[in-house]
Parts: sequence; structure tokens; C-alpha cells
Amino acid sequence: MTNEDRLRQQYDDAVRAEGAELPGPFHTVSGRPIDRLYDATDVADIDYERDINVPGAYPFTRGIHKTGYRGKPWTIRMFSGFGSVEETNKRYRDLLAAGNNGLSVAFDMPTLMGYDHDDPWAQGEFGSGGVAVDSLADMEILFRDLPLDELTTSMTINGPAPVLYAMFVAAAEKRGIARAALAGTLQNDILKEFISQNEFIFPPKDSVRLVVDTIEFATREMPKWNPISVSGYHIREAGSTSAQELAFTLANGLEYVRWALERGLDIDDFAPRISFFFNCHNDLFEEIAKFRAARRIWARMMREKLGAKNPRSWLMRFHTQTSGVSLTAQQPEVNLIRVAIQALAAVLGGTQSLHTDGMDEALALPSDKAATLAVRTQQVILHESGVVNTVDPLGGSYFVERLTSDMEADALRYLAQIDAMGGVIPAIESGFFHREIIEASARFQREVESGERVIVGVNAYQQAGLDDVPILRMDTEGRDRHMARLRATKADRDQTAWAAALSRLESASRAQENTMPYIIEAVTAGATVGEICGLWRRVFGEYKEVMAV
Repeated sequence: MTNEDRLRQQYDDAVRAEGAELPGPFHTVSGRPIDRLYDATDVADIDYERDINVPGAYPFTRGIHKTGYRGKPWTIRMFSGFGSVEETNKRYRDLLAAGNNGLSVAFDMPTLMGYDHDDPWAQGEFGSGGVAVDSLADMEILFRDLPLDELTTSMTINGPAPVLYAMFVAAAEKRGIARAALAGTLQNDILKEFISQNEFIFPPKDSVRLVVDTIEFATREMPKWNPISVSGYHIREAGSTSAQELAFTLANGLEYVRWALERGLDIDDFAPRISFFFNCHNDLFEEIAKFRAARRIWARMMREKLGAKNPRSWLMRFHTQTSGVSLTAQQPEVNLIRVAIQALAAVLGGTQSLHTDGMDEALALPSDKAATLAVRTQQVILHESGVVNTVDPLGGSYFVERLTSDMEADALRYLAQIDAMGGVIPAIESGFFHREIIEASARFQREVESGERVIVGVNAYQQAGLDDVPILRMDTEGRDRHMARLRATKADRDQTAWAAALSRLESASRAQENTMPYIIEAVTAGATVGEICGLWRRVFGEYKEVMAV
């Protein structure tokens, strides 16, 4: 028996002798059982150099940068968009004045689903969940007077992602900003739409083909741009466990890599620009362990399985958003505490950029006050908490390292299961992901309803009445301005040039050419989001999901 084993035995004997065992069992938010104590015996199978190492060294468990946040703080990137492009442009300028140093665009449902706002499908949905964008004219106003060559810009768009990407490039170039100077990220992760969020349009294979078009285009022409942000956020919001979020996100990332390799791209040309996007829920240590395991698995997969030679290809760079699904309409100010804990976990886990949700987001899009407080939450962590003073302050913790390795093992089991099914698309088509998420979500809901899991203000510590929280209201004239601009765009464009550009785009789409140059030409000629997505609906068809049983 080692000295560690002997000390652990003495501790266990003393606990039993005193009858001091607390009621249990104890579990993480995801249902993972947690032991009473962690010590050296729990990490005996973990090799420091192989599994942990120093920050900035393979396999990057402790972070991708040697100096952590001492060298460069994370980017404060607030996700925002509502109503008209004029209103959203003003919010961006306000956020930048409040200390934001990156933009993240939220689009409304018609835009996300590839419909113009004069389509009957879009009735009643203008700007209610994000900003409405139909044309290049809208995109120009959205980013008016913003220094696009000095900021990083993220756009949360998936099915129509190549179209909004093309509009962003065209809008910048009309202002004399070269596409090579633009830095930012396109979410563009269509696989997770089929898995969790359901904002897909075209069948999976055609959709992934369009994603690879954007990867190839960015690789060749936009060296500062991340053409995809592989997103676990929505998988977690749908009800998955942390291990499912991690595994399904990694599986999607590997799937995009395989498709890009089949296109003929060199892995070390495009892999350094693949980024990730994770959720951060309430369980502080489980989330930290998830981020650490994510970096380690990705590094090993890229170097040891896929043969990437460039060390930058091994790095997992990720954005984090605090958990919207964890926020409550009851006692919404309590959400400030939830968001602070989640943001702290993201920072301790080594995120590269961070969005903090507004306290009122269970009720509406965030008000100015809520958005400002969300930014201030990050600033307090950055400047007042002291957690940035040393790199990876939790590295070497018995509990954190054990949890990290357990999370890695769970994710690898899922990855093996997905591979056995033939990959991500066959797993989507069989309903595998839906079944897994539904089961995890139902377990959590049962725990809440039984009182086994306490949600402050919901099933415990309740109070009568509603807090007086101001709700964001849209400009009532914003839709009228938008619709007038859309009518003018369609009426005033050169109809011959517009028709010719769409014809060339259709031919390229059918011929398996890279569509991005043709999309840029089309949007510059006045083609709208709805028109281009309508063209693709004719070429590719629309996908009908398989229901999980």
C-alpha cells in the first residue's frame, strides 16, 4: 500500500467512525456521480507530461497559450441583434463604448431560415429574435461606421451562412476594406442544426458541401477569418449532458475536417482557422473539466489520428456563452449570479472569448441595462477577481484532473459509437443524437419536478409577484423602413445583371464548383437572402427530419 492509499484509508475509516457521511448521492448537473473526496489515488493513472503538461504545450489541457490571460485577456464578445439594422447598429456602438471588443451578430428567424421578410412565411417574425437582414443594403447599414478591419466580427448563421458571409465581404469591400483584412468567425455549423436546433434548410450532404465551400474560400482568400465555429452550445441548450455536448461537437468538427480533406485541402492550411463554441452551465467544475478535455481530445485527434503537422492545427480555440436555458423568468435578478458563476467557469477553463447572457433573457431580448451588466460581469472577473493572475490556477487539482479524464473517456466512447454507425450523417439520419439528448433532458426535468434538483426561485425559495424588470421594446417604425428598403432593392437593381448572376450561381451549385465567388457576385447585383436560398431549395431540395423514437 502506498502512502497515499494509507492516508485515504485512514480518512475513510474516520468518516465511518464519526458517522459523518452527508446525505447523498451527489451528482453534477449532468448526472455524473461525485465522490466525497479526491486525492492522489484518483490521479494515479494520469501521467503529467502525457495528459496535463504545462500551459501552451501539447496536449494543451492547461490552455493553448503559455501566458494565459496575462498575455492577452479573452475577447468580450456580446451576442446581439434585434429589430432593424439601424437599432442593432446603435446597440453595437453602445456595447463598444461599454468595453466590448468584439461583435457577435444575432439574426432573426426569417433570416436564419433563408426567407425574405416580404415572404408570407416571415409574417410576424420581423426582428423578434435577432436582426433582420435581407440584402446587401441591410448589411451595409448594420455595420455602418464600425471599423471592420480593427474588430473581430462573429455571425451566428447556419443554413444561409454563405449568403450572409458574402454580404459581409461585399459590404466591407464597398468601403475599401480588403477581404484579407477582415477578422472574425462564421458559425456555419449546419450539423448541429440537424442534431439539436433544427434551423436547417437543405439535406445534410448538400448543406455540408456549402460549408466546405466557405472553408475553402476562407483558406485561400481570408487568412484572418474562421469559416466555421463548431458549436456545442445549442446541443447543450437542447438538454444534453456536458459529455454529450463535448462528444457531439467534436464528432461534428472531425466530420468537417474529413469533408475538407476530401475536397483536396491540406489539413494544415485550414485546420488552424477552425474554431469552436461551447455552452457554460451552472456546475463550475464539470464545465471547467469539459473545456480541458475538449482541448486534449482535439489535439490528439488532429496530430495522432489525422496527421496534422502544424502545431496550430492542434489548438482548439473556442468561444463560450453562458447558459440561456439555465436562466429563469422567476426572480430574474438571480440570473446575474448564475451568469457570474458560468462566466468564471469559462475563464478558469481557458476560453478565448466570452458572451455573458443578460439577466432578463428568459423574458425578452436583453435591455440596455441588462446588456451593460452582462459586460460588467466579465470586467469584474477580469480586473477584480484575481483569477487571471496565474495561468490555469486549477491545474493539478485532484478533483479537476480526475473529472477531466473521466469527461475525456466518456466523450471518446461516444465518438467510437458514432464512428461505428458510419459517421455523423448516418447517426443524424437514424435519430441517434435526438434520442440521446431527449433522454438526458427528460432525466434533468424529472429531477427538477421531484425536487431532487433545486432551481432557486423555481422549485425552492419562491416568492410571490414578479420583479420589475424593464423589457426591451423594438422601434415600431423599424419594420416599415426595412420593407421599404427591400422593395427598393428589388425594384432598382439591374435586372439583367441580377438574373445573370443568379443563373451563374445555379450552374455552379449544380456543377459542384465553389459557390462563394458566385454568391458574392449575386449579392452585389442585388440578390437577396430569400432569393438565393430559394434557388438552393430548387437545386438541393428541403430536408425533413427523422423523428427520434
